[in-house]
Amino acid sequence: MVELLLLCPQDEAEAVSDALMDELGALSVSVEDADANTDAERALFGEPGMPAPRGGWDRSIVKALFDSEATAQDASDTLLAQDWAAAVQLQSITALIDQDWVRLTQSQFTPVPVTPTFWVVPSWHEAPAEALKVIRLDPGMAFGTGTHPTTRMCLRWIANHAADRAARWSRVLDYGCGSGILAIGTALHGASGVEAVDIDPAALQATEDNAAANGIHVQASLPDLASGTYPLVLANILATPLKLLAPLLCGHVQAGGDLVLAGILERQSGELLEAYAPWLALEVSDAEDGWILMTAHRPA
Repeated sequence: MVELLLLCPQDEAEAVSDALMDELGALSVSVEDADANTDAERALFGEPGMPAPRGGWDRSIVKALFDSEATAQDASDTLLAQDWAAAVQLQSITALIDQDWVRLTQSQFTPVPVTPTFWVVPSWHEAPAEALKVIRLDPGMAFGTGTHPTTRMCLRWIANHAADRAARWSRVLDYGCGSGILAIGTALHGASGVEAVDIDPAALQATEDNAAANGIHVQASLPDLASGTYPLVLANILATPLKLLAPLLCGHVQAGGDLVLAGILERQSGELLEAYAPWLALEVSDAEDGWILMTAHRPA
């Protein structure tokens, strides 16, 4: 297997990807932010029912896999010879070492403690003896495996507040559910009527599969089906969409209910406080590795 890497401006990434797949023999193609893990990194997102504000990153890395170095080189030569691809740059053509990708993926996901007695455990691992409550979750196409600080903080909040609040969790809304891990976490701690919504069909399928694997029921649907108010609303997304969603999310929190928000960097706390101030008073409830958890309680 050989990997071809090309650096493309935003306007060319889609055309390059299509040419590699449709005409130049690529086995697969993926596109990544060329500025990932730098100050120029930029998330792309779209609000429910709306397209993403931009079609790609300013600079993208297009990765293509080929069955041989000769095929990859021919594809590169042909592509770069096109007038419309003048701004595309060849980064590398590299032979990949054959690996057991299933075993490699599994090795990257080990049991994750949320609290000393509450763990997220992949299906191929035994649960630790101290794990009295366990979410069985496999990595899939949707975000949320328990390894990221934002997910752990949300789950920790659920675990720490379940004793005195779970009896009131007759309805729970997990907005932007990803893998469904937060919805599953609330159900395992006594919540009922758990609803998980997302704009990504892969996330809805992952949520249903993961809920079934944990022996619980979660209603997974598109965001438009969320209705009324809930004793608990959770949203682990990113700061920018959370700001835009402020009136919607606050409108779903019933009197005496709680709002739990994650996906927020410490430096973004002021922006969120201001965005939610007309409806609810947020506070920082937890912090880990530069990320924070922000929560609000609506008076009864």
